[in-house]
Amino acid sequence: MVISRRHFLSGAVAMAGLLQGSRAAIFREGAAVSEKHFEVVDIRRTTVRMEFREVPRRNMDREIPHWRYSEICEVQLGCGAVGVGETLLFYTWGATTDAAVERARGGSAIQLMWDDSLGAGLQMALFDAVGRAAEVPVHALLGTKVHSRTPLSWWNIDTSAADMAAECQEAMRQGYLSYKTKGRPWFDVFEQVRTAAAGLPPEFKIDMDFNDTLRDADRALPILKKLEEYPQVDIYETPIPQGDVEGNRRITEATRVKVAMHYGNPAPATVVRSGCCDGFVAGGGAAKLMGTGRFCEQSELPLWLQLVGSGVTAAFSLHFGGVLHQAVWPAVNCHQLYERSLLTEPIVVSGGHAQVPDRPGLGFELNRDVMAALKVQKPVARPEPDRLIETVWSDGRKMYTANNGTVNFMLEAANQERYPFFEAGAETRLVPDNGTAAWRMLYQKARAGGPMIADGL
Repeated sequence: MVISRRHFLSGAVAMAGLLQGSRAAIFREGAAVSEKHFEVVDIRRTTVRMEFREVPRRNMDREIPHWRYSEICEVQLGCGAVGVGETLLFYTWGATTDAAVERARGGSAIQLMWDDSLGAGLQMALFDAVGRAAEVPVHALLGTKVHSRTPLSWWNIDTSAADMAAECQEAMRQGYLSYKTKGRPWFDVFEQVRTAAAGLPPEFKIDMDFNDTLRDADRALPILKKLEEYPQVDIYETPIPQGDVEGNRRITEATRVKVAMHYGNPAPATVVRSGCCDGFVAGGGAAKLMGTGRFCEQSELPLWLQLVGSGVTAAFSLHFGGVLHQAVWPAVNCHQLYERSLLTEPIVVSGGHAQVPDRPGLGFELNRDVMAALKVQKPVARPEPDRLIETVWSDGRKMYTANNGTVNFMLEAANQERYPFFEAGAETRLVPDNGTAAWRMLYQKARAGGPMIADGL
């Protein structure tokens, strides 16, 4: 049995988004509706391995090939409604555990859905299931829709200048007006932006995440000021360590480009007092996101939503974009990375924005044929294939880096200042494993002591 939207909204459960997990009474035409209708009667999880498109593949394979693995969570309620969620297994704010699944079974989906500790996939599926049962979109469970359309950004990891330019063109062809990437010392960031911007109108924007690698304001500002000469450059994320409040304040005041920080470090009140950034990167579970949104609304600071996964996660993100007043910077969902979509229809972007769905639940359907085709055994641990990375400069210098079991092994080396600091002419590639003893020896030496200059090998 599916409860109609009119019946559902006649009850106190319409306040579930505000109650955030408190037990809500459900009424229909004056008579109590059995909570069995919203009881979680079954939870199914399926691991899929999603292949990257060609350009992302050759770049993601250097550092984060494990982003291929996602877990689809399906929740069935007593009324028969089935909700879908997703966990990008090895990059998420919270993975859904076996213990969380057992805790949710037999419980009220309305009572459970605001519990961030359940993890991304299960929480998302609970919201979708409740929305479908009630015949209301997820955004109606979150709050009041204030945006009918919400901005989206196209994402890729750091790439060659040519690959970045190609991705920007593809993004623009598909209706996007924003591209987000990484700023790294093992690529020539000036050449990247110069090459990409040459084929872009001024209204197409480029945002660059440095993840602390510019280290301090004195070294950061000459680089940032040079990049800001391009009208397409719009937001710098975390140029230097976020705890350096004074350094970030100097950067924010000195550049026309907006500065973004991950919400929570430094304390949001410190951000407001100091002016050390212009807005926030917002992630996490539903309760955390809504709390972040309320703070941004009160402080009048913009945010971008950063919920990462396939189209399933991107669909969930659209609903937060609909209810959060300050979600006015383009959301980063990364679903553009993949060859195949797990949705039966695409998320359409036009003029840089996507429509906030008004259909029940997520407003999109899971493509079960694609899920079945991509189904794999769940890895017992994060896959860690051997990778050897070569960085060269225009004067012939070479450095080699090998993965060492740490997810952000190149970023950690950069923040330990073990690479030359943002020099022009830098290019980086993954050296294919050709099965030779020479490749294996180079890999082992680089792993033991890298990044290492070629003479040191």
